[in-house]
Amino acid sequence: MTEQSKAKEVKLADDAMMAASITPPEFASNPNGRIRPVNWNDIKDDKDLEVWNRLIANFWLPEKVPLSNDIPSWNSLSQHEQLTVVRVFTGLTTLDTAQATVGELVQIPNALTEHEQAIYTNIAFMQSVHARSYSSIFSTFCSSEQIDEAYRWAVGNDLVQERVRIVMEQYQSDDPLKRKIAAVMLSSLLLYAGFYLPLHYSSRAKLMNTADMIRLILRDKAIHGYYSGYKYQKHLELRTEADKVMLKNFTDDLLDKLYNLEVEYSNQVYDGFDFIDDVQAFVRYNANKTLMNLGYDAKFTPAQTQVSPEIIASLSPSADENHDFFSGSGSSYIIGNAEATDDDDWDF
Repeated sequence: MTEQSKAKEVKLADDAMMAASITPPEFASNPNGRIRPVNWNDIKDDKDLEVWNRLIANFWLPEKVPLSNDIPSWNSLSQHEQLTVVRVFTGLTTLDTAQATVGELVQIPNALTEHEQAIYTNIAFMQSVHARSYSSIFSTFCSSEQIDEAYRWAVGNDLVQERVRIVMEQYQSDDPLKRKIAAVMLSSLLLYAGFYLPLHYSSRAKLMNTADMIRLILRDKAIHGYYSGYKYQKHLELRTEADKVMLKNFTDDLLDKLYNLEVEYSNQVYDGFDFIDDVQAFVRYNANKTLMNLGYDAKFTPAQTQVSPEIIASLSPSADENHDFFSGSGSSYIIGNAEATDDDDWDF
């Protein structure tokens, strides 16, 4: 055998070994496989790199948002308003905790690319950051007793529990696309009844820095829902026509169930406020966005999703920014680029 033939044979063997290799999440189903490290220089889906870069560019931490500037505004709210804010954010914490610790992770085993697996771990971390953010709000405005009471309320409230339980049930599904549908609905629908309140106050020049942080969270959620929805559509292309019909029916049924729960939840948590109808229009608006992320037609008409203009304006990441010029925080929060100094820099 010539040297050239030997080299060709070795290359074929190496190619076969690489083709048979597995990513770490695949080890559970193939413990004898050789584990392959992620290779970001071999991109199979350009959307993976695009989303990864967007996630990194958007990275932020709650500790850098000057929430204490909102204390005077917080003190101007009535006791009922303060209680509602705390309960709304505790409900959001419940959902983000489920998404961070389960919802993003259950999408990893059936990812189409190794880069998709990496992105879900990135998103899971940011979901934990979101849950941590609400605790930053609590520690800024509330006593320990008030915080404890808020968590008891979330655990004891049937509607809070039912919303997260329905999604968690789907995260245990044997069908990876049902898990993905549930993940998109949590990120694109279930959180938005809670997001309405800080946007409402922001449009009235109250809790402005808190709203800045919520807009940072909203910016993340838009990417999370879009990306999982995009991957759902890529997976769906590989399914049979019968599967496609089944999953469309499943989507419609789950959306109806969660939408009705959101209506009931918003009626309960915003009892005594005069903007219930607008909250529900906002929920319908985001239900349509959820379906669009999944590649389906909108369910509700434009008239049914007509939200107050000030709320739509407040959704913009650049709306009513409150910059702390020393920390660089605000809705357009960015991470600065550091450059090491050398001796010449100090030669004045």
